[in-house]
Amino acid sequence: MPSYKIPSHFINGLLTVIFGGSTGIEVSTVVATATIGSVAHEKENVFRQYKTELICAGVAAGVTALFSSPIAGILFALEVISRKVTRAFIISNIIAVSIAFGLLSILKEEPLFAISITTWHLKAIPYFILLGILAGMNSVYLTRCVLFFKSQFGKIDTHYYKIIIGSVVLSISLFIFPQLYGEGYHAIKTSFIAPNQIMTFSLALTFIGILFLKPIVTSITLASGGDGGVFAPSLFIGAFLGLLLASVLNTFFQIHVIPVNFMIIGMAAVLSASIHAPFTAIFLVCGLTNDYTLFFPILVVCLISKYTAKMIYPYTVYSYSPGLIK
Repeated sequence: MPSYKIPSHFINGLLTVIFGGSTGIEVSTVVATATIGSVAHEKENVFRQYKTELICAGVAAGVTALFSSPIAGILFALEVISRKVTRAFIISNIIAVSIAFGLLSILKEEPLFAISITTWHLKAIPYFILLGILAGMNSVYLTRCVLFFKSQFGKIDTHYYKIIIGSVVLSISLFIFPQLYGEGYHAIKTSFIAPNQIMTFSLALTFIGILFLKPIVTSITLASGGDGGVFAPSLFIGAFLGLLLASVLNTFFQIHVIPVNFMIIGMAAVLSASIHAPFTAIFLVCGLTNDYTLFFPILVVCLISKYTAKMIYPYTVYSYSPGLIK
């Protein structure tokens, strides 16, 4: 990886989100930190044989810095990139995430979603399973959208046309649904504040519209030149999917589930299915909330969502290659 990717991804990712691009800075940051590992491999002879391990260390540090979860950082590097454990992998990644987490501790960074999770009930398990299946289906929709629009925009030779088309679609979408602005964390936080909503027709249309448009707007943002990935969109989709399901269950079936739980579990489930990395999703979302109360249901739902997605479509945006499809 060329060294210019270090500042370029930081800057491009930031500008994409600031100007409304419906993605997040997570992948931009991870690519930049991975490039640091790649540059170290190229510069020092002693590191030449450890290219993958150093890139993984950079990735793990980036994920740790973003989500305050060293375990999620190491697991992401293992599940998505390395897929094997070596002594060099363990040593380099532990050092990298320790430094990243140490800096977070010094800076006293607060969890992204400071919410209180009290408990969960066994009666909700069937509905958690349903959420996992729906999350797997939604993740496939997101993946296919990203791949489709990248393919279509790739046929446009003039970059200015790509930018204009992307800007128009994004502007119209944000005008209709302001929740789609940027990575969407502001919308998630707002929903956490007042999750117990009575499902009305207009609210249902809003949720369905958001879930339908988010993958499209994210895909067009990326295809038209925006910098980002599917981390933040997956969390956003999962939160609103969980809230929609909980609201429907409470309003029409009087099940009395806890909407916040469904939002948290939905976030992990869609992320797990989108990147085929359930254990990364578990610790990442628990790190975002700094709470492990929902660890068991998140584990179950993440596994269900991942294998549901793999049954429908075996690729992610990270594993897909046109050469794989014959």
